[in-house]
Amino acid sequence: MQRFVDDESTILPGLPDGSAYHAVDPAGNAQVSGGASLWRHANFLKLWSASAVSYLGTHISALALPLIAAVSLGATPFQAGLLAAIGWLPYLLFGLFAGVWVDRLRRRPVLIASDLGRAAIYSVIPISFVLGKQSIELLMVVALLAGTLSVFFDVANLSYLPTLVDRSLLVQANSRITSTSSAAQIVGPGIGGLLIRFFGAPFAVVVDALSFLVSATLLSRIDASEPPPAPAAPDRSLRSDIREGFRIVLESDTLRALAASAATVQLAGYAFLAIYVLYMTRDLGLSAGEVGLVLSTGGVGALLGALMADPLRRWIGQGPAIVLTMFLFGVTGLLIPLAVLAPKWALALVVASEFLQWMAIVAHEVCAVSLRQAIVPDRLAGRVNGTMRFLSLGLRPVGSLLGGILGGTALGLAGTLVVAEFGMLVAFVWLLASPIRSMREPEPIAV
Repeated sequence: MQRFVDDESTILPGLPDGSAYHAVDPAGNAQVSGGASLWRHANFLKLWSASAVSYLGTHISALALPLIAAVSLGATPFQAGLLAAIGWLPYLLFGLFAGVWVDRLRRRPVLIASDLGRAAIYSVIPISFVLGKQSIELLMVVALLAGTLSVFFDVANLSYLPTLVDRSLLVQANSRITSTSSAAQIVGPGIGGLLIRFFGAPFAVVVDALSFLVSATLLSRIDASEPPPAPAAPDRSLRSDIREGFRIVLESDTLRALAASAATVQLAGYAFLAIYVLYMTRDLGLSAGEVGLVLSTGGVGALLGALMADPLRRWIGQGPAIVLTMFLFGVTGLLIPLAVLAPKWALALVVASEFLQWMAIVAHEVCAVSLRQAIVPDRLAGRVNGTMRFLSLGLRPVGSLLGGILGGTALGLAGTLVVAEFGMLVAFVWLLASPIRSMREPEPIAV
């Protein structure tokens, strides 16, 4: 498990011949709906393609950056945890502000600017190695700046999709985007391992920088008319809009349960991830290529999870699917403690856990994110998404630091992984105790 993103028929159910009809939103923009196929939705295909290219580069960097720290710069467990924490710290610092600003701006320009900025930032890494100026501190600065732009991109992207496709197609749209991410996870680490082997980890990051440029180009070619942002009331301040986002999330039983479950997973999961590569390279003695193979195996599970999300939702209902997949995510993670206790079988158990946990968590994410997008009004999407990201992803740096600290104590790398996996196991309890457990279809929240 490395980070926390259907029905593949080309004709969607609704009309007997699969022909398209359109719904018109309040701003007068046509959205593909009902029996329309997403394969015929030109603007969605551009967004999907942009995501595909960016995901491929990101999965290469996700392998390259910790390897630069661990191998090229000799990072300690604490430094590895600190590097991972800094990359996610902007969600804690800027997540709430990003949500409000995304509601006040058109979302597509935010996406394009964020891509261009990240391309420039990641280019610093290979340049620093050419100049002989590489350091763990520089990696941390790059992680902080790129992470800040990722906050704005993430919140804008979550808020933009429901304005591009009809809300009845959100699960299928998210499934397709997530399946692409999963496919990139299958091939990305493998490609990254080869690039690192032949050119070195710093220069593998160049691929990620280029992927952001391609993504920005594709996004710039979307020709849909985006609804204008709702005008802010003269007496509305940034602080009052932030409070409104919190109020909506905390007063909704559904959003509150989703936030609490996600927060639990992020805290425990990123304590795990902070030392995962160190555990595989140092305790298990895996090479860069073998680490890439493990992560690629997780991508196969993620792809299967993305493909099964919509059929599972239609079979048992969206709420039960959300609860079940989170439970399976926690249970299958218990293979990691078994790997610690049975070192001869450690590699096989880690591979199995990687596959099964990714399958469960990706199916969960598709259903959970689609539920949130469907029940929140567009004018509030930015601040609600920003609040949700703050309450969940904001705990990633805390978890990363915790993992790095615990990994450097007597508990060790293996012991820390065991503690983190048991933390992830309890995340489904929040969902089980909420109305989500019996919710078959999205129910719009009252605001």
